[in-house]
Amino acid sequence: MVEAMEGRIGADTRMECRICWYVYDPAEGDDVEQVPPGTPFTALPDHWCCPQCEAEREKFLPVVE
Repeated sequence: MVEAMEGRIGADTRMECRICWYVYDPAEGDDVEQVPPGTPFTALPDHWCCPQCEAEREKFLPVVE
C-alpha cells in the first residue's frame, strides 16, 4: 500500500501513524532506526516500522496541513 501512496507523498511529506499518532518527519529522520535526516518516507527501509508502537508503514497517512 505504501507503494500506491508514493505518487501522493512528496520528499518532505510528514506521515502520521494511525495507531499511536507518531509523526515521521523527513527533516528529522528516525534516531531509533538510524534513519538520517532528509530521508523521505518512501525511502525508508522495508523493515522500518513505527518507533513508538511498531505499526507497519501501511498504517501511516500523510499529515494534512
